[in-house]
Amino acid sequence: MKRNISIFNVTSVVFGLAFLYLPITILVVYSFNASRLVTVWSGWSLAWYRELFSDEAMIAAAWTSLRIAALSATAATVLGTLAAIALTRFGRFRGRVAFSGMIYAPLVMPEVITGLSLLLLFVALNVDRGFWTVVLAHTTLTMCFVTVIVQSRLVDFDRSVEEAAMDLGCPPFKTFVIVTLPLILPAIAAGWMLAFSLSLDDLVIASFTSGPGATTLPMRIYSEVRLGVKPEVNAVCTIMIAVVALGTVTASLMAKRGARRREPAALAAQV
Repeated sequence: MKRNISIFNVTSVVFGLAFLYLPITILVVYSFNASRLVTVWSGWSLAWYRELFSDEAMIAAAWTSLRIAALSATAATVLGTLAAIALTRFGRFRGRVAFSGMIYAPLVMPEVITGLSLLLLFVALNVDRGFWTVVLAHTTLTMCFVTVIVQSRLVDFDRSVEEAAMDLGCPPFKTFVIVTLPLILPAIAAGWMLAFSLSLDDLVIASFTSGPGATTLPMRIYSEVRLGVKPEVNAVCTIMIAVVALGTVTASLMAKRGARRREPAALAAQV
């Protein structure tokens, strides 16, 4: 019986991993294909990477996406952190329910509705759509995710550390800067990285709120794929996969190193 269960578990894991990662593996392999036909293998080559780096439109779209993601993630992190502090520290203030509803609405609202509502807002205000409208739209989309992450950290925060600092004469704002902020910094950093990833990946909202000169990388890839999958698209997707994998491995190594550094302190505290 145990052997059958073990075989079933192994088979389920193998098929699950194959379902998730086999298409990505095929995409990476065919990005090195020498043939222009995506489904015909004719040998290894870096020709499509050379063409990608000479494609000015694709490079410009990637640079635009990176700038939009960095700006919107930073703005969303600041606003989301302030919203999380308000929800956890200010008690039941007037308008809390409405405030919470507006913060959490993008979490459950379809992106089509969010994009269309922002488009109607910009049209009503007679705002020319472009780079900054996409930044505002992505800030609206990602701020709620930052709020949830930082709020979950503040709920379990030990307030006695802040009280001890204020008892020693530290003003409230300085207490937040030198005591609270360093302790919740990992949650803030996680919120920023999630906001950056969501902005970099977004297609729907950017399509509604972008304008001339504000074509993002997902929009460019989608426009290319509509005319047929080009090997350049495989190359740019492979580069994005490599960057994400490198970031994941780096974060994992840093987390392990931090855990090793904390172990002696924890043992000393127990002694």
